[in-house]
Amino acid sequence: MSRLFRALVIVLLAASCGGGGGTSAPRNLDNACSILKQRPGYHRAFRAAERKWGVPVHVQMASMYQESKFKSDARTPFRYALGVIPMGRQSSAYGYSQALNGTWDEYKDAQGRFRARRNNIRDASDFMAWYMAESTQRLGISPYDARNQYLAYHEGRTGFSRGSYNRKAWLLRVSDEVAARAAMYQVQLASCPNIR
Repeated sequence: MSRLFRALVIVLLAASCGGGGGTSAPRNLDNACSILKQRPGYHRAFRAAERKWGVPVHVQMASMYQESKFKSDARTPFRYALGVIPMGRQSSAYGYSQALNGTWDEYKDAQGRFRARRNNIRDASDFMAWYMAESTQRLGISPYDARNQYLAYHEGRTGFSRGSYNRKAWLLRVSDEVAARAAMYQVQLASCPNIR
């Protein structure tokens, strides 16, 4: 076996072992205390966004769980023509918050956060809480209403106001799951030991 081939095999094996470092999700995603204990930076980010925008930590966490399962580099799947020819991703959604390119640019412009990154938990949580605070202001959705906040987040405010989600049974089911997870996280967060 040539040296070049052997080196290539080693590189490919190393790459296939995950190596994602900080991109991997925390373990035990059904336990808010466990998530925040594993990733103290998450708690600081969610609390900062809550203080700034008024969106509770449990609503942010439940929405982020649904969007990315707390993976910093989450992306939508590829689309394929004829089942085999890659045609690009389903959308430009990326990062913890799965923010679309256009909405992320709107946020950066509105907030003057030109260096914000979607794969940074502090930036992503600030974005998500900003978006939800805008939904509260424009649509009257309570920041504690995880179900409708998620629907507006997923469909966009215009889609939400038109009721586009009513034609998507799967999305109504998912939004109910987000609400249930938010309620679960809220109860857990009230009893988390040593979370600052």
